[in-house]
Amino acid sequence: MSRLQAEHVYKVFGRRPDEAVRRLESGADRDELRADGTTAAVIDASFTVEPGQIFVVMGLSGSGKSTLLRMLNGLLEPTAGHVLHDGQDLTSLTARELRAVRATKISMVFQHFALFPHRSVLENAAYGLEVQGVARVERERRAAEALELCGLSGWETSWPDELSGGMQQRVGLARALATDADLLLMDESFSALDPLIRRDMQDQLLELQRRLNKTIVFITHDLNEAMRLGDRIAVMRDGRIVQLGTAEDILLRPANDYVASFIQDVDRSRVLTAGAIMAEPPAGGSAEELLAAAPAAVRADTAVIELFAPCAEAEAPVAVVDAAGEPIGVITRERLLAALGEATADGRSAGQSAGRPDSGGRTGGGPTGDGPTGDGPTGDGPASDGSDGDGPIGDGPVGDGPTRKEAARA
Repeated sequence: MSRLQAEHVYKVFGRRPDEAVRRLESGADRDELRADGTTAAVIDASFTVEPGQIFVVMGLSGSGKSTLLRMLNGLLEPTAGHVLHDGQDLTSLTARELRAVRATKISMVFQHFALFPHRSVLENAAYGLEVQGVARVERERRAAEALELCGLSGWETSWPDELSGGMQQRVGLARALATDADLLLMDESFSALDPLIRRDMQDQLLELQRRLNKTIVFITHDLNEAMRLGDRIAVMRDGRIVQLGTAEDILLRPANDYVASFIQDVDRSRVLTAGAIMAEPPAGGSAEELLAAAPAAVRADTAVIELFAPCAEAEAPVAVVDAAGEPIGVITRERLLAALGEATADGRSAGQSAGRPDSGGRTGGGPTGDGPTGDGPTGDGPASDGSDGDGPIGDGPVGDGPTRKEAARA
């Protein structure tokens, strides 16, 4: 069973949303609805996320990706369609049942950290468990374990403003991990970080995924980040998913010129693998002869960047082998260069004449945000760790935080 499933999900803001969905199903586009004062933020989105998978939703501002994410844990109710978690239809649950799901099964990591300034690092990491009603000793133990996983052991008694941006984001990740939820939703979680820290956080996430095997939905506008993290990637434009596939699918077979315009600047050598570009082994020779002549034998998941040296050393092709060491393909120097040259079937380079996004970062029209929800209290507060969206109002930065923090320090 899929961990998460979206079935023909729509989200429309404005007047008569149900009528707007019917018009969209009949072929109307976003611009037609906008002229009537209605915004279609997500249009007919369908996909599945398997257990242990990192599923990346990528798109520019206004594509609908953050609105889609907020429907995956019930912070926004779909105008039409269904969202299923482990087969349970979230769109049919009561508000109380949804809060229970968010408290125990789905955690969220936000772009802007959303830490309580008057709580210590340990208390912030334990917040989701506190919402669940877990006893203090137990929640602090689990929070300390999550902080250690995120490389923050020894910082438990520090305050958020004593940490760097990357460290604060690790606290947010630890808070999500401490609840032991099956599903992590990450909304542009690394985009506010400096490039080097961002790369470090990507490494951290991949390492945690290898150890914990969580199911993750990751939102980003950065294609290189999507290619690095995603087992599967959904590319959104104007509320619609325009391509869904692996990084290699998108690089080698862009669905349209819009997708092709993104991949022109991607470092293909770090995304493509030997298995994606290999050819069939030549007929007539034995496996032993092929392996003896090859300058190297690599696995199918070897990144193309690692093939430059062996391909330059000899005229013979590099051998691609399976787990048993048997040849399953070959990569010639010419094939390697063709893959890096982005050659397509009709001779154009991928993305040629596709047109780059304009200065606003888009090739089409649409709102500059992901819908009216923006980054308000229901979106970028600690609340979706289980407190039904009102966490920051009562116990966070808006309330008596600094006073309590100063008192605690005193």
